[in-house]
Amino acid sequence: PSNIKTLLDSIPPYWGPLRNDMLRKIGDVDNDEEFNRRISPLFHIDRIAAPLLIGQGANDPRVKQAEADQIAFGMAAKSIPVEYVLYPDEGHGWARPANRIDFNGRTECFLAEHLGGRAEQFESPEGATATFPLREKPYEYEATQDVF
Repeated sequence: PSNIKTLLDSIPPYWGPLRNDMLRKIGDVDNDEEFNRRISPLFHIDRIAAPLLIGQGANDPRVKQAEADQIAFGMAAKSIPVEYVLYPDEGHGWARPANRIDFNGRTECFLAEHLGGRAEQFESPEGATATFPLREKPYEYEATQDVF
């Protein structure tokens, strides 16, 4: 997650006990905005020193797409290297084999490019549904809060 408060705010009401448990472990981001700003990566984008690869399922019920969007678009706006791969038909993890193979191949190429070494030539497998929000028209959604 990029913002701990918006992550916890996205937890459905029927997961209330889990949310309360997370608040006890993390700290009270509901009532302490400064604490949330200190612990949430979104507010420390300028300190990200290495390229970041983000893989996100658009239907993830636990870590919403907005979390990935916030950090990816924030980094891109500051010209910090980021690769953002969104799978519109995935949730939390890759259930479809073609998407699993696709992201593993993209990860291999990303690591070879940024850490050195080699990677097999990458070809997206048939049936993979990878999209690239940073290369396309930005995904428009109503922000849950003003974060910039």
